[in-house]
Amino acid sequence: MLKGLKVGFALTGSHCTLKDIMLEVRRLVAEGAEVFPIISEAVDTMDTRFGKAQAWKEELESITGRRPLSTISDVEPVGPQKMLDVLVVAPCTGNTLAKFANAITDTPVLMACKAHLRNQRPVVVAISTNDGLGLNARNIGILLATKQVYLVPFGQDSPNNKANSLVAHMNLIADTIEAAVAGQQLQPVLQEYRIES
Repeated sequence: MLKGLKVGFALTGSHCTLKDIMLEVRRLVAEGAEVFPIISEAVDTMDTRFGKAQAWKEELESITGRRPLSTISDVEPVGPQKMLDVLVVAPCTGNTLAKFANAITDTPVLMACKAHLRNQRPVVVAISTNDGLGLNARNIGILLATKQVYLVPFGQDSPNNKANSLVAHMNLIADTIEAAVAGQQLQPVLQEYRIES
């Protein structure tokens, strides 16, 4: 189902999930998708305890065969050239989530979303935010009710330590893409994590 699909894959700065995200990018490529990587400024420039920015960029290019797009001007053609069939934002931080839900377009990832949506094509969002059940809860609600926006099923990843934290089940990105391309929201949206005691 993914073979030949042109997938924009936009990464934002939830650095703790980037290792898992790379596995999903590899999976999409292995299933025949053409993947166009897009990165936020945080992914482009920040070295963290989870890895160095240059290493993440090199890994993305190695997997996809394409240099990650990292500026607003890089991604602006996504709309007029109808470059993509579907756009994935994974991981989607709370900051990006809030801006997307409120039509703020000041980063490469958000410009890619705006440019892609003008063509009435699906955007798949995989959230990773410590305030998903806090101030960002309303923004998740906005996106759930937004035409052409589909959420990767998510749950509380650490309810005992971070009660407001929500993270998508990244292993469901490919399934969510397939459903979104067919105009469907993958269900159930709320899926529990197995919590280690």
